[in-house]
Amino acid sequence: PRLSVFRSNAHIYAQAIDDVNQVTLAAASDLDASVKGDVAGKDKSEVAKLVGEIVAKKLQEKQVKAVVFDRNGFIYHGRIKAVAEGARAGGLEF
Repeated sequence: PRLSVFRSNAHIYAQAIDDVNQVTLAAASDLDASVKGDVAGKDKSEVAKLVGEIVAKKLQEKQVKAVVFDRNGFIYHGRIKAVAEGARAGGLEF
């Protein structure tokens, strides 16, 4: 599966995609109800790390342990790096 990350000026999104079967396995963003309560008082990088941890947790529930990180053309820095670190902290390997 491919862990694709998109960031806008205000939000961060991550989704794991199975390109062979053309299915989204798991997705998370800072707009999700499960995340929204935890973002108060945190900066954008901390929120991005939390999104990475949540998508990793959802993938662990589906027995997915390894993914390919797709930074979607964004520089591996700041919030993109924080999502990757959060996903690694959540147990994903890439």
